[in-house]
Amino acid sequence: MTESKGKSIAYVRRVLTAGSLVFGLSAIALLVVPAVFLELLGFTSTGELDWSMRMIGITLVALAGNMFSVASRGSDHSVLFSGRVMLVAAAALGVLTLVIPVPLTWFAIAYALVGFGFSAAYAVALTRR
Repeated sequence: MTESKGKSIAYVRRVLTAGSLVFGLSAIALLVVPAVFLELLGFTSTGELDWSMRMIGITLVALAGNMFSVASRGSDHSVLFSGRVMLVAAAALGVLTLVIPVPLTWFAIAYALVGFGFSAAYAVALTRR
C-alpha cells in the first residue's frame, strides 16, 4: 500500500467514525423524542409519523454500528467501499432534507448542511493524496 493511499484510508476511517457518532445521536433522538425531531423539521407530529421516525431510528442504530465496525475493524477495501457509499448517501440525505414537503426550518437547513458536510468530507478523504 502506498503512503498516500494509507493516509486516505485513515482519513476515511475517521470520517466514518465521526459519522457513526452523528447517526448514533440522531438514532437516540428519533427513538426517544421523535415528535421533537419532526417538529424541528417542520412537520406536525402524529402517532403514525412518530412510529415511522422510531423505525428510522432503529435503522440508524444499525447503520451507526456498521459504520463504526468498518471504521475500526474493516479491511482497507471495505473502508473505501463504505466511504464511497456514504459519500452518496450523505449527499442524498442533504438533498432529501431540503425538499421535504413543508416549509424549511433552520433545523432542516442545518441538518442538510451536516449531510453535505459529511459528503464533502468523504470526497476529500477518498481523493486525498
